[in-house]
Amino acid sequence: MIVVDKQRKESNNKTNRKFSILIPTWNNLPYLKLCIDSIQKNSAYEHQIIVHINEGNDGTYEWVQRQDNLDFVYSKANIGICYALNVAAQLATTEYILYINDDMYVCPGWDAALMQEIENIGHRHFFLAATVIEPNTKIRYQIDGNYGQDLASFDEKRLLAEYAQLPKGDQMGVIWPPNIVHKEIWDMAGGYSIEFSPGMYSDPDFSMKLWQMGIRLFRSVSESRVYHFGSKSVSRVKKNNGYYQFISKWRLTAGTFNKYYLHTGTPFTGECVAQPVPFFVRLKNRWKYILSGSKAT
Repeated sequence: MIVVDKQRKESNNKTNRKFSILIPTWNNLPYLKLCIDSIQKNSAYEHQIIVHINEGNDGTYEWVQRQDNLDFVYSKANIGICYALNVAAQLATTEYILYINDDMYVCPGWDAALMQEIENIGHRHFFLAATVIEPNTKIRYQIDGNYGQDLASFDEKRLLAEYAQLPKGDQMGVIWPPNIVHKEIWDMAGGYSIEFSPGMYSDPDFSMKLWQMGIRLFRSVSESRVYHFGSKSVSRVKKNNGYYQFISKWRLTAGTFNKYYLHTGTPFTGECVAQPVPFFVRLKNRWKYILSGSKAT
């Protein structure tokens, strides 16, 4: 049985906060401290910060308890990303839910750029993401910039001097954290799907649920920039077979969804319009779906 302890501190009941920021963490206290410090000093607005503590036996639980400006959820066992986000979201008090990894550092103005885009959109039917800077990345919608691969080598001063000049425009279909939706959309989608626990492929699954709801605006905001040290927790967890779980659920691969529906990583041109999927790709998806019956568990 999953048992959690939730605490919303009375000092955090402020009405002027813009985002409810969900940060799942698993025995990663030094990175969590840096992430929260960057939010507190580099944000243009005040935000509600909600930490989900998985285990927390490295001192995370005690440290978060001592912070007057943090709400938190605690589970003695590691319950993974999906459960963590869903239970943390129950404490949200703002209109917008933003999910960020604990090994990220937000750059100045990151939130102002997202808020400006939300105001420009003028409705709730969107899924926005920040633009990630990561060392030695091969992912085309990210910025390749090495400002340290761990805390010991992190060059914060150089990052702050250079982050805004790194070339990258807004991109289509970027769905990975940091990402933000209106709370109404989060609730309608039911948050993250727990069948993907501990979390592999839960991101494209959440986006597919939004697609099924009729949302077509999936966009990364270039001026909202965040540094990512790179998956400091994923390598430690026993992974679910999310690749085949996604196929079993949606009858196509996440790659097909990203390429032909979301157009992930291409320059932003407006709302996503699904393109016809080539016959060979549809055939491959059909074969993968058949295989998924035995591999999705």
